[in-house]
Amino acid sequence: MEGLDVPTFDEDKEYLLFVCCPSAYDARSQNIAKAMVKVLTAAGISFGVIGEEESCCAESMRKIGDEELFLNTAGKNIKLYKEKGVKKVITTSPHCFYTFSQEYPELGGEFEAIHYTQLLANLLEEGKLKFSGTLDKKVTYHDPCYLGRHSEVYDAPRSLISAVTGGNLVEMKNIKKDSICCGAGGGRLWMETPPEWRFSDLRIGEACETGASILASACPYCISMFEDSRKTTNKEDEIVIKDISELIAEVL
Repeated sequence: MEGLDVPTFDEDKEYLLFVCCPSAYDARSQNIAKAMVKVLTAAGISFGVIGEEESCCAESMRKIGDEELFLNTAGKNIKLYKEKGVKKVITTSPHCFYTFSQEYPELGGEFEAIHYTQLLANLLEEGKLKFSGTLDKKVTYHDPCYLGRHSEVYDAPRSLISAVTGGNLVEMKNIKKDSICCGAGGGRLWMETPPEWRFSDLRIGEACETGASILASACPYCISMFEDSRKTTNKEDEIVIKDISELIAEVL
């Protein structure tokens, strides 16, 4: 948050902005959180962050099998959010979105979770999100597993990319429910994967086949994996990796 005027969440704010672990700790993913602050501020959204009291949504803990740690962490988060008066949460990560919307309710976490692409697509449709122009670049889109297959959010990210590029969205051959996983799900973001096992390498190849100059996604996990594979497959001169929030921040 250094150098940014990021509001602190209180009961007067409509949304809690939850930026997720990679965006807190990984230098590359921090750009996603910064872009989100810029975009939400420009759109006039009432939001804030809790700050140092925040902790992980605990998604990876459950996925790698530590159910006790998941339940303890989720329980603490739910207690904290209730104390702060949180009613709505914007997530940058589809993993957080799925966890908050599908898994927290059974633990008493009754608040509304929305992925940022859903919110921004609605704002765009309502005329509350305005661009100064369009990016004159061809962009292809990768469906993150937990936004696509698991949550069935396919149209919102595409409508945003189409608006940002003036209709210059090109699709890869495996999309929507058939999208190839980036390889970071199930806790594997935190593990080392042998080069010959990396799904992200395959996805970089598919993206380059489209002729797009930008591979966009809407998940910090995917961005991290693709940035690595872009280097290991020697495609750094062919394609750039961007989160949709970063594309929007460029054309405000």
